[in-house]
Amino acid sequence: MATMVIQGKEFEVDGDGFLQQPEIWSEDIARLFALEDGTGDLTEKHWSVIRFIRSYWEANDMAPMVRKVCQESGLKLREIYELFPLGPAKGACKIAGLPKPDGCV
Repeated sequence: MATMVIQGKEFEVDGDGFLQQPEIWSEDIARLFALEDGTGDLTEKHWSVIRFIRSYWEANDMAPMVRKVCQESGLKLREIYELFPLGPAKGACKIAGLPKPDGCV
């Protein structure tokens, strides 16, 4: 298992940088991961996606399909890619503290 250090804080991550202990996730950790991966400062649009992904995962033990993210957030897929340059799975799910989603390359 790898570790990642962001601003002096150490996190256990998998080989792709996904948090290995989703239960320690917080909005502060999300901000750190967003800065680290190049997403930058998180806006309300970012948070609407992150909070939905996080709550869906907590209820279903899996990441939501991208189509569901678009429906719930009111954003088009293009907008989600603009917000999360690494994409909804690799970018948004990582910032939301989820384990690496199935099918994420």
